[in-house]
Amino acid sequence: MKTFKKPLSPEEEKACLARYREGDTEARNMLIEHNLRLVAHVAKKYQAPEHDPDDLISIGIIGLIKAVITFDSEKNSRLATYAARCIENELLMMLRSRRKLAREVSMFEKIGIDQEGRELRLMDVLESEPVDVIEELETQKNIGRLRECMESVLNERELQVISGRYGLCGKKERTQREIAASLGISRSYVSRLEKRALEKLRMELEG
Repeated sequence: MKTFKKPLSPEEEKACLARYREGDTEARNMLIEHNLRLVAHVAKKYQAPEHDPDDLISIGIIGLIKAVITFDSEKNSRLATYAARCIENELLMMLRSRRKLAREVSMFEKIGIDQEGRELRLMDVLESEPVDVIEELETQKNIGRLRECMESVLNERELQVISGRYGLCGKKERTQREIAASLGISRSYVSRLEKRALEKLRMELEG
């Protein structure tokens, strides 16, 4: 069971914030370390079989770090209140991006061949209501761009991690631990590769 340092008292927190504003990185680290319990508390709300708890904690810590860096004591009463929102926002963004990425690409995954020997994709067999042709073309254009981005901006290792994490390119969706074991690297390194790859894709798509 993980143990976390106790939260700082209001006085200790105020002193650390003052020191951090003066450039004391040790004070910043203290603010992060003594709020890790908050990360675990917020991440627990999003636990599910398909979500690796360590992934949630890692993403939550990113939100906490952002909170410490951007916290303004003149606009917010306590760091914990502000940090909880930042942690939750970071987790929600991650979960939404995963669902969107998996949904967009999976529609074009091969699922077999028809009687004439042509490739069948999921989108070919799903029944759906008539859609706006212009909107459908725009969607296909965006999906095609996403595939191009993955192939152009990600290196081989990043592509392996993203494909495995989100079940793309015919691969089964796996946890960071499973990918780490298959590639012979640490889970923390897989986490860093995943974050870096998603950031590359985001920047390229927003580009």
